[in-house]
Amino acid sequence: MKKLMSVFALVVVMSMVLAACGAPATPTAAPVAQPTEAPAATAVPATEAPTVPAAPAATLKVWGDDTRTSILKDLAAPLLAKYNVALDVQDMGKLQDIRSQVILAVPAGQGPDIYVCVHDWLGGLVTSGLVAPIDVSAIKDKFVPSTLDAYTYTDGKLYGFPIATENLGFFYNTDLVKDPPKTWEDVLKIGKELKDAGKVDYAIAINGDPLYNALPIETAFGGYVFGKTDKGAWNPQDVGLDSAGEIKAVQFMAEAAKQGLMANSFDLESSYSMFETGKIPFLMTGPWALDRIRASKVPYAVAPFFPDNGAPFSGVQGLCVNPFSKNQLLAQTFLTEFVATDDTMQKLADAQVRPSSFKSVLDKMSDPDLKAMGQAGVNAVPMPNIPEMGSVWTAGNNGISLAVTGKETPDQAMKDAATQVRNLISGAYNGMVNLPGSYQDKVGCGAQWDPACQKTAMEKGSDGKYTLTVKLPKGDYEFKVAMDGSWTTSYGSDGTGSGGNYPLKLAADSTVTFTYDPATHMVTFTTK
Repeated sequence: MKKLMSVFALVVVMSMVLAACGAPATPTAAPVAQPTEAPAATAVPATEAPTVPAAPAATLKVWGDDTRTSILKDLAAPLLAKYNVALDVQDMGKLQDIRSQVILAVPAGQGPDIYVCVHDWLGGLVTSGLVAPIDVSAIKDKFVPSTLDAYTYTDGKLYGFPIATENLGFFYNTDLVKDPPKTWEDVLKIGKELKDAGKVDYAIAINGDPLYNALPIETAFGGYVFGKTDKGAWNPQDVGLDSAGEIKAVQFMAEAAKQGLMANSFDLESSYSMFETGKIPFLMTGPWALDRIRASKVPYAVAPFFPDNGAPFSGVQGLCVNPFSKNQLLAQTFLTEFVATDDTMQKLADAQVRPSSFKSVLDKMSDPDLKAMGQAGVNAVPMPNIPEMGSVWTAGNNGISLAVTGKETPDQAMKDAATQVRNLISGAYNGMVNLPGSYQDKVGCGAQWDPACQKTAMEKGSDGKYTLTVKLPKGDYEFKVAMDGSWTTSYGSDGTGSGGNYPLKLAADSTVTFTYDPATHMVTFTTK
């Protein structure tokens, strides 16, 4: 039996990999479990002392993360008192580490009944049969609608209980700007006036990945990443990176950079530093940056809107139910009766320092920054929860970067980006072995660290090994191996996905020949 479950776990993991790469995957069917209904609450006569059962009728197992576990544990006593059900909440560490544990444990029958999850995990979880649909229709009006949308998959079913949201906010320096601008043209106009007066270096800087961090600009001009079907599901065949609105938004950013009103690099640290020292009046970032911005003592406020009604991406964190669990109905009862209360949802929001998914908690939120971000995120675009989203990031970020730095026109850069995404989704890059790295722009690639650049694709030899020969100027470089045109499967300097980058130090201009061995996933190289 153990061997059978191990094989099944391997099948599940492989199906997630295939789904992430855009290849067709057959959903793994979860075994049909007989759900355990929540025991009926027993009324105790007022004149009699309640009788404590000798042992709980059932135990509900929950995997929490390092910020929510203690709050969920506090629900153990009320659950036991009402239904004689024990609650076992285990701290599984950082939220981002829980998905890999779910992939391995759930199909092997070792997982929890409920686990903390993020909505954009659904593409892999649903495809592999690792999450069960839930029903919150009786209390749906308590939630911010976009949070339920985030956990609704393409089949129209809800696969998660939303707890908290996170999205960008529009920060402005209150010493430099009295009222936040309502249009993007005003952002540049105010920035130019301040720059001409010698008070700032730029109007605004985009920190980190531009596809994500500039989305309020992109959506304000009508840009988008994926369109939707008539039924409201994400449509991976409708790639919007080369849509008229997206190109117009990138043109706006490129022109702002050309005028010296927007920094043409997307370095996270430098953008934060410029805002914290008053060198830019505007910055878009999220609740994760509040601690450092507050510590900097820069005078600031967060606008409850974005210029021109731009919309950011939203990420929604919540709780998911294990489809292999025999306690699915009991798990849903726990979520709807014990978690879905103002008191519990308030505590969860406070612990995570994130806007709540509960309308009542969001409305009375005392932190003005979180409240403003929550208001600005009411119309946020939930991060597409389909596997194809993994094919977008590198191409989209590179396209915007090439346009804003002036290396390509916005039209050409975004058309190339969209073509790359469509090829990834269609499987056109399946079988590609690539060596993305910091050297790629020296050999004809549009950007560095591009796993789909044809210029650095390796060729298979008769010995089964793959080679690539390029001419490089002297310098220090790094690279990795990437498969199928994306980062879904990659190998580092130790032959594993978690391995570090390979170093490449050239004391003089050189011709470098790389050789990749698929048996070991290792790369060797020679220079001359």
